Amino acid sequence: MRGIWIPVLAAAPVLWGAPPDFTTGVQPILRKRCVMCHNERLAQNGLRLDDPAKLREGGYSGPVLVPGKSAESKLFARISSTKKGFMMPPAGAPLTPGEIQIVKSWIDGGAQLPEAASAVSSAKPVQSDHWAFKPVRQPQPPAVSRPDWPKNPIDRFVLARLEREKIAPSPEAPKTTLIRRASLDIIGLPPTPEEVRAFLADQRPDAYERLVDRLLSSEHYGEQRARAWLDLARYADSDGYEKDQVRPYAWRWRNYVIDSFNQDKPFDQFTIEQMAGDLLPGAKTEQLVATGFHRNALTNREGGTDPKESRFEQLVNRTNTFSTVWLGLTYGCAQCHDHKYDPISQRNYYELFAFFNQAEGVDIDAPMPGEFGPWMRSRPQYLKDREHLNRVYGAEALQDEWESYIRKAMDNPGRDMEWDFAVANGRPMFDRFEEVIRTPKEQRTPRDRERLFYWFINNPGPVKDHERDRQKVAALREMRQRLQQIDAAAPKLTQAAVIHELDGPVETHIAVKGDYRERGVKVTPAVPAVLPPLPAGAPGNRLTLARWLVGRDNPLTARVAVNRLWQEFFGRGIVRTSEDFGTQGDRPTHPELLDWLAAEFVEQGWSVKKMVRLIVTSATYRQSSNTRPELAERDPENMLLARQSRVRLPAEALRDSALRASGLLNPAVGGPSVHPPQPAGVAELVYAGSFKWKEDEGPARYRRGLYIHYQRTAPYPMLANFDAPDANVACSRRRRSNTPLQALNLLNDPVFYEAAQAMALRVLDEAEP
Repeated sequence: MRGIWIPVLAAAPVLWGAPPDFTTGVQPILRKRCVMCHNERLAQNGLRLDDPAKLREGGYSGPVLVPGKSAESKLFARISSTKKGFMMPPAGAPLTPGEIQIVKSWIDGGAQLPEAASAVSSAKPVQSDHWAFKPVRQPQPPAVSRPDWPKNPIDRFVLARLEREKIAPSPEAPKTTLIRRASLDIIGLPPTPEEVRAFLADQRPDAYERLVDRLLSSEHYGEQRARAWLDLARYADSDGYEKDQVRPYAWRWRNYVIDSFNQDKPFDQFTIEQMAGDLLPGAKTEQLVATGFHRNALTNREGGTDPKESRFEQLVNRTNTFSTVWLGLTYGCAQCHDHKYDPISQRNYYELFAFFNQAEGVDIDAPMPGEFGPWMRSRPQYLKDREHLNRVYGAEALQDEWESYIRKAMDNPGRDMEWDFAVANGRPMFDRFEEVIRTPKEQRTPRDRERLFYWFINNPGPVKDHERDRQKVAALREMRQRLQQIDAAAPKLTQAAVIHELDGPVETHIAVKGDYRERGVKVTPAVPAVLPPLPAGAPGNRLTLARWLVGRDNPLTARVAVNRLWQEFFGRGIVRTSEDFGTQGDRPTHPELLDWLAAEFVEQGWSVKKMVRLIVTSATYRQSSNTRPELAERDPENMLLARQSRVRLPAEALRDSALRASGLLNPAVGGPSVHPPQPAGVAELVYAGSFKWKEDEGPARYRRGLYIHYQRTAPYPMLANFDAPDANVACSRRRRSNTPLQALNLLNDPVFYEAAQAMALRVLDEAEP
């Protein structure tokens, strides 16, 4: 017999015979309230205590469940407590005394579990009626009563909506407005007087289309498109966090972006290269450089930082950025728990996270044209000079000794606090510090040997109070000075920060409540369950993920991309919340138009230039932006597009326009970031005065705003005042503010002051008598 339960005293049970059965007595209680879950749903993070398989796993032996000892079991402590913040369940009605007694008796009786145990199931397909998750279908452009107005299919969708609302579109803007609008939108620069005169004089029927084609062929086109992509990629020239060290070659990835747009690289290829260029067969240097997209994440280099925590935070950043940029979803909401509104579970989050957990950052040589020849010719003499310094100062033996001390400190923490500090400083400041130190030097890559040598020369460890250490430090200081001289004279190769796949598989576990220290169940790479699955049998790596992104079955990528393009030319997207296509985001104002554009984008070979041309040659885009009294109440936000929107220029374009009008603009494309004048004291805000803003003189001073060095903890004030994003997370649309600082900036900033002076001289010089 299993025993007889007799309710006594307010349902407190008394047991004769065997303890309660798990399946019939205990499991229903645990399932009823999911007592150890941080939310009240059946958890997917490993704390599902109604599952005998999870109770049997080693992770739940010990304090959570100690068979035969309820007093030592955290499970019983939680369900019997009345302390808020500790008791389980955390909300709602507590377990009854009878239910608590059943669980207690089961634990004290040995906590027997059935042999057949169901595992926590992996993600299964999820159905959703939300519009964004439905397949893209290209509808036929609707019929309209004014067939003379549309210039391409876009206009028929817009006009059909206006006709339903009984609203007429606005007339076409004057030619002077059109050339200024198109120039600023396509290349980010105002037209020159000569260009305006030539356009006004061109009376051919296709004069405007010719203007658009000329602008699309400009090398500045890639700069304008890159500006929005850099916002999405959270691009900056420094690490962020406390130390915020400069990234001297961050611009190399920016060059890739500009070049890609100028070449009209298909967006699917552009996506695949940035997501997984290193995994492409026979990957070329530019495809490796493309993966620098992922390296734009912040890097914490503060001494004592836990490397595991830092890596976890970077992977979270990459996962969230991926979902914002290509899926238009707020995936980050599922880091700690199931998404509150969208069909995204916490398990889904870490399955996506797992794709990025297989990679790590490395630096590579990515020379620009003309660099490799001089570097190659000078290399033998450079290595000879450096080897001479090594022999003179005995650097190799000193480095071997230093490495030995570092390894001892790693193996025996707490024995020597000074060497512990050297280790704690090296781990965050030197990528893969412990891995490189523990690799025998003959097995290290040439780049790792070089990196470690320079780290040692600049960080030789603690100096003990005896003569040998003082002599060693003096010798290394002298060697460092001589080494700096030969390094300064030697030609350099441009570097690039990229990622590459790790050699072996890395296990990914759900982080319970988003805490990297609390490992939940193991997960494998998978895409959101609400979207089409990966191809059967495809490897679970970033290349598979990238190809899935741009596959025809994915309903989000093309929609998200064309919506952002639309946003650039009309001030707001067809879906206003361009970062959120989920259930809490705005619905599209013209859903059929959005799907037509998305399907057309794919049919046109993912050509961004073709989509830009389609948009800017539409009658909708060419409308006057004059306000209309009859629309003030009916459509104050211009959602129906009965006129063109008036959109303020972004920060960079404001500066570029002033420089272009004054004649000071340096139109060079690509290359390193620049340091134009900025107010005194701004650079000093960076940690411990470690960053120096060396103001550029000459042509670099007048380069476009896209190239201004962006220091995360002390951003260029003019860009910050005019709402440039902070580069910490992906920015899909910039906010627009009005502050007194903006007016003061335009009045007093040295750049605008110089531009005003140059403009005055230009007027005096060019004005007709």
